[in-house]
Amino acid sequence: MTFTHTLGALAAAALLAAPPAWAQAGAKLKVGFMLPYTGTYAALGSAIENGFRLYVQEQGGKLAGREIEFLKVDDESDPSKATDNVNKLIKRDQVDVIIGTVHSGVAMAMAKAARESNTLLIVPNAGADAVTGPMCAPNIFRSSFSNWQPAYAMGDVAAKRGHKKAITITWKYAAGDESVAGFKEAFEKGGGQVVKQLNLPFPNVEFQALLTEIAAAKPDAVYTFFAGGGAVKFVKDYAAAGLNKTIPLYGAGFLTDGTLEAQGDAAQGLLTTLHYADGLNTPRDNAFRLAYAKAFKLQPDVYAVQGYDAAQMLGVGLNAVKGDVSKKAEFGAALKAAKIDSPRGPFTIAKNNNPVQDFYLRKVEGKENKSIGIAVKALADPGRGCKL
Repeated sequence: MTFTHTLGALAAAALLAAPPAWAQAGAKLKVGFMLPYTGTYAALGSAIENGFRLYVQEQGGKLAGREIEFLKVDDESDPSKATDNVNKLIKRDQVDVIIGTVHSGVAMAMAKAARESNTLLIVPNAGADAVTGPMCAPNIFRSSFSNWQPAYAMGDVAAKRGHKKAITITWKYAAGDESVAGFKEAFEKGGGQVVKQLNLPFPNVEFQALLTEIAAAKPDAVYTFFAGGGAVKFVKDYAAAGLNKTIPLYGAGFLTDGTLEAQGDAAQGLLTTLHYADGLNTPRDNAFRLAYAKAFKLQPDVYAVQGYDAAQMLGVGLNAVKGDVSKKAEFGAALKAAKIDSPRGPFTIAKNNNPVQDFYLRKVEGKENKSIGIAVKALADPGRGCKL
């Protein structure tokens, strides 16, 4: 064999051993949705997927020049099945990125698997503080919020409104505990005091005894974290007990998001804090709402926005690495340097990979959570325990 032939053979072997970057860029990008498609949170899972797909459609069906192949797993909002479910995407389907999920218990198992396999994970809802706290990793990002954030914003609002003594009430589980802790931190920093923390087992909705306790204690304000059916019943029971006439009720935005139809008159005038609201009336949000309504014949909500922005974040990172998802450090650096042009308003990504974003003070008017101003500007999660 001549010297030239040997070089040619070596070059061919090298090409086989390491496919060039353009070969990967030409391949489809495998995006795995691990979301609730059945059960209590099914509508939330659909809204997240719709939002994500809308952004991809707006980019001509590609991100960083790569066509997308979507794979889906129903997580059933069941933490006991989470590890098996996420491994279907990581090991069986060998996805490039996972988008999920809604339930914090499921998200924790997903974060663990993503850390161990170094798979890119973007969390489009679950607020578990640990995901961008002790469980943080260079390949794990969030497009939504930490449980601490909306609660801290409401604690700040309650203190500034002159309330001195507050009672909190929630389910006894991680999201409830973290929400109460965020509210308490800001409220006490502002000169207030949480005099009692009431809770009941998840998903119990027998509120009567606790409402009697609130009525007897006569606090200046009540802070609550409930969502879905629990939020509907709590708001109705609070009003039925006549407490809404004497003790203002405040909540994280999930109290009145997707629940106003069922809450009816009982919810009118309620104040909540969240990173999205109805009636923002910005050109960016108006364009998003119109496009979403045209595509899906539905009005978008906070979950749709979070799905849309998960796709935006993926696009920003992929553009920086020319579609090569193996370059995790460069992907992360690009996101931390970016300003995401979201329907909620522009936001940035903190060093713990959680959004730094404005939180709106919202008032229930009819069937809308109308923004009546910004509660806290550019609020960053403290990322306690994150070693990034």
